[in-house]
Amino acid sequence: MPNCGSQCWLCDMPIRFDTYKGCTHGCKYCFVQRNGKYDISKVQKGEGVKALLSWIQGKRTSETNWCDWNIPLHWGGVSDPFQPCERYYRMSYNALRVFAETKYPFVVSTKGRIIAEPEYLELLRKCNCVVQISMVCSSYDKLEEGAPTFEERLEIARKVAPNVKRLIVRIQPYMHEVYGEVYENLEKFKAAGAYGVIVEGMKFASKRPGLVKVAGDYTYPKALIESDILKLKQRAHELGLALYSGENRTRELGDSLCCCGVSDLPGFKVNEYNLNHLLHGGKPAKTPQMQKTGTAMCFQSLYQNTANSRRLRGESFESEMLNVYKTKRDYVNETFGLK
Repeated sequence: MPNCGSQCWLCDMPIRFDTYKGCTHGCKYCFVQRNGKYDISKVQKGEGVKALLSWIQGKRTSETNWCDWNIPLHWGGVSDPFQPCERYYRMSYNALRVFAETKYPFVVSTKGRIIAEPEYLELLRKCNCVVQISMVCSSYDKLEEGAPTFEERLEIARKVAPNVKRLIVRIQPYMHEVYGEVYENLEKFKAAGAYGVIVEGMKFASKRPGLVKVAGDYTYPKALIESDILKLKQRAHELGLALYSGENRTRELGDSLCCCGVSDLPGFKVNEYNLNHLLHGGKPAKTPQMQKTGTAMCFQSLYQNTANSRRLRGESFESEMLNVYKTKRDYVNETFGLK
């Protein structure tokens, strides 16, 4: 069953769906690989058609019962749906058939070649979907040895773009050292049919010269990443591209607080009742379901102890969202660059 990860307090699309566990792209910067909990190169089947249909039919778990509408699913949150193993398992092809039949909205993230093959494009044309292709620049090819090259992904984008609602390029993770390449590549992204780009700074596991610590990770100083994003945004707008910031500290610099680029797309109703919107001056609407007791279990990953798990059973999604800010204010402000 699609699940709500640890991002419910800051993300507009926190419900994930993954048809695989693990990934063979071998990206050296991968955050899943970095945590070392398991060997992600050993790919296994993930969630299938049965779980997807259950979600679409309205079934929810204790972590997702706050959501009673067709919120867009983020497909490929921790594993690429169109990596090479898809040729054998076809889990993603079968999921696409369901999405095509039901018109349920989703955003899918990939680096894979398979999504651009004719039988997949035929299904994508029938779907209510936005495709995100991760590609930064050719200098990253040596960091992504198991994935298609940057130039190959540009060709994939050209094939996919005419067949979906929007094509978004994920410039993630972005490194300041390749700013010049990325600036020049914006024109290539536009030519490939992209609607917009998402920029998010690289998070490093260990301390390095010139980096600052933000909520457990080391990353670029806020002033540096702000400067890069603003210059990239200006160029993107000159080309007719939207730019979104996937970086929590600079989210408001993007063209929308929803960094996936779908909040203004008909049929894509995201969840704006989160601290990202509340702290940036918005007055996001909350649904009656979010105000019901017992809808706060999605927050348990923020605490990870028995006492709070018991407490959350008596909270609502709304009350716990506000409680997170009251009890974890320093952490929240650090995450959003407000301190």
